[in-house]
Amino acid sequence: MNVRFVNSGHYTDAGSFDVSPASVEAALQAHLERLGKRFLAPGQTLNIDILDIDLAGYQQPLRFGPNNVRIVRGVTPPRIELRYVLSEKGRRKRSGQETLTDINYQINPSARFSSDRYVYEKALLDDWFRRAFATGRHGF
Repeated sequence: MNVRFVNSGHYTDAGSFDVSPASVEAALQAHLERLGKRFLAPGQTLNIDILDIDLAGYQQPLRFGPNNVRIVRGVTPPRIELRYVLSEKGRRKRSGQETLTDINYQINPSARFSSDRYVYEKALLDDWFRRAFATGRHGF
């Protein structure tokens, strides 16, 4: 599994929510690597280019203090744009470019009570990975 963040300084939420782009990248890369280990068959390689990240919610500056608050509403779903190539034994099996989003992200039962900072974005990746690569492999 290879994950690359393309031009991350220009992402929709680059540097917002008092979150460093490196923090978002590290969390999502680790999550994708776990998904790859779980769902990709031996001999398969997945290359993913993350093209844009728009975190769930919007930034609300506080009147007092140095931090901003992330306000999460139904009209501010997470969005991740990516491009991928799945290869098996050195041969391209499938490729594509997708924009992942879920307007119903707030009612996801696995995300609802989580304290994970990027729970909604990870849930998007879980759903996409399951649809795209989990055929006959271990489920969630």
